[in-house]
Amino acid sequence: MSPVAFPGRGPRPGCLTAMVLSCDAGWAYRGVMSVQEPIQGTAVAVLREDGQWRCIRMPESALLDLDTAITELRNTRSTGAAFALLNVDDEFFVLLRPAPGGVSMLLSDATAALDYDIAADVLDLLRIELPDEDEDELWPEGDLGILADLGLSDAELTVIVEEDVYPDEQLMMIAQRCGFAAPLATVLEHRESV
Repeated sequence: MSPVAFPGRGPRPGCLTAMVLSCDAGWAYRGVMSVQEPIQGTAVAVLREDGQWRCIRMPESALLDLDTAITELRNTRSTGAAFALLNVDDEFFVLLRPAPGGVSMLLSDATAALDYDIAADVLDLLRIELPDEDEDELWPEGDLGILADLGLSDAELTVIVEEDVYPDEQLMMIAQRCGFAAPLATVLEHRESV
């Protein structure tokens, strides 16, 4: 990592890079204090209570940090099924679902861990090595049966993950198959109108 630079002074040798995490007008940012790389996407908590689906927008910071995403999901306090859909930069998606003793996860593209901290954190929690930098084939890692009890088998989720479409389209396919497409569309439309 490069040293931190302060206005009027040179970089301090031996200092770690300071990460800036903020939200501004629907964008989350990551990067060094002077350079910020925007991360676009959506983070949505999906809840099923009393036979009804409900979708709630999560803070954009959930796209940057796995711990934040897990904490935000757990803070929804659902009595029924609860899971999160993270579309990160329209490059890949992450599914998160609280489970006894931890959290169940699916990363749609393991090679995203080379460029995105949240994807690397998913692989780390799954105890999976980072892929080689010259890897050109995409593959998922994690629990493909994460939504099996909600009507989406691991075989069907595998087909969706392997579709050559954008992550938002893949997540909408998941929503259609499980039955929460309308509430998800409402949350996504509200974001675009803001």
